[in-house]
Amino acid sequence: MSSMEAYSTSRTGSAVERAAAVVGFAAALVLLQFPFRRTARTVRVARRIGRRPVAPARAEAVVEAVRHVARWWPGRAACLETSLGAVLAVALLGGRLDWCVGARFVPPPVEYHAWVELPDCGPVGEYTAGGWHHLPALKI
Repeated sequence: MSSMEAYSTSRTGSAVERAAAVVGFAAALVLLQFPFRRTARTVRVARRIGRRPVAPARAEAVVEAVRHVARWWPGRAACLETSLGAVLAVALLGGRLDWCVGARFVPPPVEYHAWVELPDCGPVGEYTAGGWHHLPALKI
């Protein structure tokens, strides 16, 4: 997914969801400056905090709100940043999303992608077709 595909032009969600999206995206930008193991540890803690299942419609609204916030960031805001921001935003709202990082083996290069999933429903807000393989240690 390119940076332009990660952006959302629609303003979705309630004011609380949009505020959580701003905080989650900002936290994601800060966390990605540290070693990845610290980021993964933070996501594990966020999953413990947000134990309630989140409704698919609310998860979709938060993901779109994070993408909308990412539009205003002047730096890189692609799938890694927006998916991490969505996980953190949903955790702030008391819910839980799984953060997935995977690869697709298509010639010539290998493609990498990050996305969020609802534990029993699958990917949330994905534009791309399937074929992504979870990297085992990175389904957080």
